[in-house]
Amino acid sequence: MTVLPRRWATRLQPDHFVLATDLDGTLLAGSPEARRRVRELFSAQQSGARLVFVTGRGLESILPLLSDPTIPVPDYIIADVGATVVHGDLRPVDDIQQEIAAHWPGSQAVLKALAGFPGLRRQSVPQERRCSFLVTEGQVTPELRAAVDALGCDLLLSAGCYLDVLPRGVGKGPALLRLAEAAGFDPATIVVAGDTLNDLSMFETGLHGIVVGQAEPALVEAVRKRPLVHIADGAGCDGILEGLAHHGALRAHQGADAPDGIDGSAGKAGLVMVYHRQPFDEVVENGVPCRRRPRSPNGIIPTLLRFFAGSGRGSWVAWSQQESRTPADFETHVEVDAERYPSLVAARVALTAEDIDIFYKKFSKEAFWPIIFSFPDKAEFNQAHWERFLEVNRLFAEQAAREAAQGAVAWVHDYNLWMVPAFLRPLRPDLRIAFFHHTAFPSSDVFNILPWRRDIIGSLLQCDYVGFHIPRYVENFVDAVRSFAPVDVCGTAPCAPRFLTYGCALGVDTMTSAIEVGGRRVALGAHPVGTDAAMIEALVATPAVREQAGAIRDYLGDVTGIVSIERLDYVKGTLEKLQAFERLLERHPEHIGKVTLLNIITPAAPGMEIYESLRVEVDRTVGRINGRFSTLGWVPVRYFYRSLPFDEVIAHYAACDVAWITPLRDGLNLVAKEFVAAKRAAGNSGVLILSEFAGAAVELHGALLTNPYDANAMTATLHQALSMGGDERAYRTARMGMIVAEHDVARWGEDFLAAVNSACARPPLEADAA
Repeated sequence: MTVLPRRWATRLQPDHFVLATDLDGTLLAGSPEARRRVRELFSAQQSGARLVFVTGRGLESILPLLSDPTIPVPDYIIADVGATVVHGDLRPVDDIQQEIAAHWPGSQAVLKALAGFPGLRRQSVPQERRCSFLVTEGQVTPELRAAVDALGCDLLLSAGCYLDVLPRGVGKGPALLRLAEAAGFDPATIVVAGDTLNDLSMFETGLHGIVVGQAEPALVEAVRKRPLVHIADGAGCDGILEGLAHHGALRAHQGADAPDGIDGSAGKAGLVMVYHRQPFDEVVENGVPCRRRPRSPNGIIPTLLRFFAGSGRGSWVAWSQQESRTPADFETHVEVDAERYPSLVAARVALTAEDIDIFYKKFSKEAFWPIIFSFPDKAEFNQAHWERFLEVNRLFAEQAAREAAQGAVAWVHDYNLWMVPAFLRPLRPDLRIAFFHHTAFPSSDVFNILPWRRDIIGSLLQCDYVGFHIPRYVENFVDAVRSFAPVDVCGTAPCAPRFLTYGCALGVDTMTSAIEVGGRRVALGAHPVGTDAAMIEALVATPAVREQAGAIRDYLGDVTGIVSIERLDYVKGTLEKLQAFERLLERHPEHIGKVTLLNIITPAAPGMEIYESLRVEVDRTVGRINGRFSTLGWVPVRYFYRSLPFDEVIAHYAACDVAWITPLRDGLNLVAKEFVAAKRAAGNSGVLILSEFAGAAVELHGALLTNPYDANAMTATLHQALSMGGDERAYRTARMGMIVAEHDVARWGEDFLAAVNSACARPPLEADAA
């Protein structure tokens, strides 16, 4: 090995040094505060410090670390005990890599030559240009050393049990010296850090060194007399900081500048809701901006607002469309509803129309939405849009960090804020970060189509708790994590009897309740969002709704009403439903003149161009059905392309006999629960036809399940619903009604926050005392 001359024994200079550090036990260890300071040291915009990972791990097992926002991003990586040398973006350092490969006989040649040593057990870890084994010291015999030497290789034994066969002359220290030459690093500016004998070759180079606390005693003894090596007291990053200060590489209080308003002091909100939309509607009346309560009393926003009905301080982080991100006279904090929620403020993130158009309308809907609902052929990926998505998520995270009290819960909502935990965790490591997916979560083979899958999984793993609607989505997430990093399952829970297991396409019998990845534990749970059954019951009892429901029944007369209410979206299966209805009239002409489909489609948000062609096709199909089957006194499809007030929606549910809800994919589907709640409140029975691929299907025991991809099944199930006897219809309605009433939206929120508190092992946070 080349040993550097003593002329390199000069003190390091702040902002002008290279840290070449081992990972396990060194960079990945230490106190949270020390790890934060090391991360900031290498992420500061003006820092000239460079970072090199030097590890015995295979390159593949390092990939998860590159998406962990709590770990600094390296400029170079030396992996496989020096046998792999790449740039931080994983491009090979060609000259070095080719030289190493030229001296490697190949894994199969090594395994064949060592086959006569039965005590060797190949390690089941990623490895390139080396072969790694588990051994005992007694098995490292002269014969074994001779066999390795005959291959033109070196043998390295670490910790008395790990044996690596490496190309001749390869090791952490030699690889680092070669990299320094190739990258143009001045050796006098390099400091190495490690904790085991596996790192000894780095210290043997004569470079500045740091042996961190709790290191292997044999390493401490081997380097004790080296004048440029500091033996630190602190473990991991604590020792790294101590050693860098000893070598002159740190200024006092050195670290990255925090974003404006984030100086380490906590905010006042015990519960911070991080949701893309504001908890009110902004309108302009007579030229004056005004705030109004949400139009739908049963949407997700009114549901979340309930958690702020008490006296505890709360904050709701959301966007507000402005002319610029820094508008003049912009009020970041505004009251939400001083009467109902006196201690809640909206903490608004100023976004431009272009920000919202790219981040939400284009990128989230064109890249993420098709993947989430398993339509990858419709996905469009744009790197520039991803960069804008990151910018917006960072702004949300920074505002959440300003709002949250010490140890507060930050409850982040849905896929368009997937990257918020990645930015929030480094800013506020004290927070309890919870994330809830209001959509489905796809199978891992579909999710992994996303070019940024590692970043997203790395972000979600910064959470303390991640919630989904149903157990299947939990398992899909765990599978996606397994393709990202080694996973230890820390707990499981049975799914029955709450959820269907084998009787539904989305059923599973066991759900993972917690995982550990890279030393971090993340709790998981299934929490199907409920509806406000009590509010629907009260609404059904109002004269206005009773009158509307009566008018619908009068219109239908002796005709059976089939209600279908859904948003314009290809995942909702609107065309498949219309085609099935047409097929019903063809195959069962006895229903002609006796059933009417009330097809109510809520338009997509303005500017969502992806849905325009779908609307045209729906219009055409409705016209064809009505043209084929209508009579002077009967029209088979009553088609409404507009949003209905919620009281009118409930009136339709109360009046119609069948609800036909058959999305191709749906995270849950609250419409199904609203129908059941309305029928229960009205005191009459109905039939719910529900797609097997809607999350609610695994929860609503009593629904008629159908496969929307099976044309014959769709028609047959509709015929079954129309032919069902009164007793069976009443039993199914009552069974579903009890489920909807017991697991209402209030129960959903209480259960979710209880799960977060349990996962974090902190004093309980009451939903009404945020």
